[in-house]
Amino acid sequence: MKPSGGGKKSAQSIMGRPRVTSRAALERLAFELFARQGFDATTVDDIAGAAGIGRRTFFRYFASKNDLVWGDFEGHLLRLRELLAGADPRTPMMEALREAVVEFNRFDPEDVPWHRQRLELILRVPTLQADSTLRYASWRQIITDFVAERTGQPPTALFPRLAGHGVLAAAIAAYEHWLAGDPEGGLSDLLDETIRQVGAGFAVMERRSDAMPGT
Repeated sequence: MKPSGGGKKSAQSIMGRPRVTSRAALERLAFELFARQGFDATTVDDIAGAAGIGRRTFFRYFASKNDLVWGDFEGHLLRLRELLAGADPRTPMMEALREAVVEFNRFDPEDVPWHRQRLELILRVPTLQADSTLRYASWRQIITDFVAERTGQPPTALFPRLAGHGVLAAAIAAYEHWLAGDPEGGLSDLLDETIRQVGAGFAVMERRSDAMPGT
């Protein structure tokens, strides 16, 4: 979904709606503005004005415009940790990872367009890339910690680190392919496929992980 270049008038055109009173509603209103006039051209003042709130109120919901794009990121990370913590110990490690990441990215049909727009911004807006790198590191650490626990190695060991990077790369590849293809295509199926392929290679390494350096 590319910005239409509608200009600043888009913020004015939304002024007639009721005042925004929730984090989720403010996020979706901002996404409408991003779609019309572009992320970089949309200011916090634009979003606050369209929502009928002041700048101070905006910052009670989000620390920054970048933070708004990611939504409740800390809550999402907690859910990913919970999904992995709830995995059956008898389930092979890479299978447990694949199932958790696929479930983590499962959304109700009405929420899919918003998730798609979020990923468009995160993956394709240059000014968000530095922030994305920090967020990716937090996501990746959850995978690393899970692999370290399953293999009995410290999180600083090579194999857990490699697994963290590998699963993140597989997820991003799935996201990018989804954005480039049919909007109705299945993100879950793409994630399942990419992580399954990565897992096939890691399964061999997992069996040999005890022989790998510990730091």
